Amino acid sequence: MSWYERLGVRRVINADARLTRLGGSIMPPEVIAAMAEAAQWYVDLVELQRAVGRRLAKLTRNEAAYVTAGAAAGLTLATLAYVNGPDPVRIARLRAQFPDLEGYKDQVVIQAAHRIPYDPAIRLAGVQLVQIGNALVTDPWELESALSERTAAVVYVAGAHLARGALSLEEVVAVAHAHDVPVIVDAAAQLPPAENLWRFTRDLGADLAIFSGGKDLAGPQSTGLIVGRADLIEAIALHGPPYQQLGRPFKVSREELIGLLVAVERYLTLDHEARVRACEDTVAAWIADFSRIPGVRATRAFPNEAGQPLPRLVLEIDPSCCGMTARELRDRLWGGDPRIAVALHDEHRISLTAETLEPGEAEVVAERIRTILRTTRR
Repeated sequence: MSWYERLGVRRVINADARLTRLGGSIMPPEVIAAMAEAAQWYVDLVELQRAVGRRLAKLTRNEAAYVTAGAAAGLTLATLAYVNGPDPVRIARLRAQFPDLEGYKDQVVIQAAHRIPYDPAIRLAGVQLVQIGNALVTDPWELESALSERTAAVVYVAGAHLARGALSLEEVVAVAHAHDVPVIVDAAAQLPPAENLWRFTRDLGADLAIFSGGKDLAGPQSTGLIVGRADLIEAIALHGPPYQQLGRPFKVSREELIGLLVAVERYLTLDHEARVRACEDTVAAWIADFSRIPGVRATRAFPNEAGQPLPRLVLEIDPSCCGMTARELRDRLWGGDPRIAVALHDEHRISLTAETLEPGEAEVVAERIRTILRTTRR
């Protein structure tokens, strides 16, 4: 029996998204093997962190890189780096007087369109968030007027789904850098495309970019990757573990360091165009299948829920014909064994994604939906 079976926990077929609450991703065998190997010896963690960072920087075409305990932890550490810089004396003083930031830059600017559930991670560094614009529009003068000697950084949350009402990254970088203010890009879910690993920083001029290690990279779920300027990465490292500073809670094990490195190496060898084609084929097959069911409307949506350039299926349910709402269908799928996770939009629509599925699972999902709808039809 697997440990899940011993504990009475049902396996999940993930047709929803790469979500932390579902475990992020399934790690490939080479990542698991590398982590098991790394677990066999002691090692100097600082030496390993720096060696892994140098290798990741080369792979991602950045000045420097750092592995942290998830993308949200990366936001906190990056903010601390901007507040303080790589000065060990000031880092120690900041720890001693925290949360009092007197003598330090204590504001971070963010656009209203980019307010997300993860932005409290920025405030964990002790700073105030200065919001500009509104959900519909932000003007460059609003950003310029918000910058002051107290501004530690501007945070930009990447993703096509967050573009409405926001200045572009190019505009933000131009205004911020004109005032000598750095820019952090929260790109936690912005893979694919793989080129984003260097596009935000090297090509578009952001100072740091932060990615989740446990989503499309398929590394350890509790890791994150920060890439960008070498001096800021050094400041992040000095704030973080194993040093006894404010970032100490964000521990990353030797196994996770090696696991994420191998995951990035693997990711950069994948045929991403073939992956997209496979997702398109699955969505097309779902549309052809579900369109034959009365009371069901199946359509392709693009991009996916995180603004990634991948398709998904939107399934609209007519309760008067199907005998259930979309919510009820979602709940029936989740209540089975194995559970099937799908995204709920409203009482009439769910969506399914293909890139998270293992071989053969797309057919299992389709068959389960057909079976449920057959038994409830009016």
